[in-house]
Amino acid sequence: MRREEKSQIIESLSAQIKENPNFYITDISGLNAENTTKLRRACYDKGIKLVVVKNTLLTIAIKNTENEEMQSLLSTLVGNTAIMFTEVANAPAKLIKQLNKEGLEKPVLKAAYVQECAFIGAEKLDELANIKSKEELIGDVITILQSPARNVISALQSAGGTIAGLVKTLSEREEK
Repeated sequence: MRREEKSQIIESLSAQIKENPNFYITDISGLNAENTTKLRRACYDKGIKLVVVKNTLLTIAIKNTENEEMQSLLSTLVGNTAIMFTEVANAPAKLIKQLNKEGLEKPVLKAAYVQECAFIGAEKLDELANIKSKEELIGDVITILQSPARNVISALQSAGGTIAGLVKTLSEREEK
């Protein structure tokens, strides 16, 4: 590979790291053609971009970010490496868990950089899969905000719409 090609790849990796706030470093070595195709199709369906990279080029791209947290991932760049770039923080972790349940031993999580935090080691897979996406968090907040409104509406309906009945019903609910 010529120097110009290497510098283009480094620039491309650096741009992808800046564009995608979440990425997973995995090992997919040893997958046959059928399983590799299955993995790539599953990644595409989940909106994950899978890129196989050379460790030295990825090391340079990560060092160029000057992000200390991200640079803690450099120790995991040993052996074959593939990166899963994603917008949804937990999508690759859920995909890896799903593929492992289906009998595939690979991909194996080496490390991840999710929501500005580094996660190192395959044992972090469950923790990463449990991270809630932005949409899930918004749903939780909406549910929490709707709960008091439901209580008021329920109290109004059960009390016949009078203020005294509303106050009485709400005070009874607080005591329980």
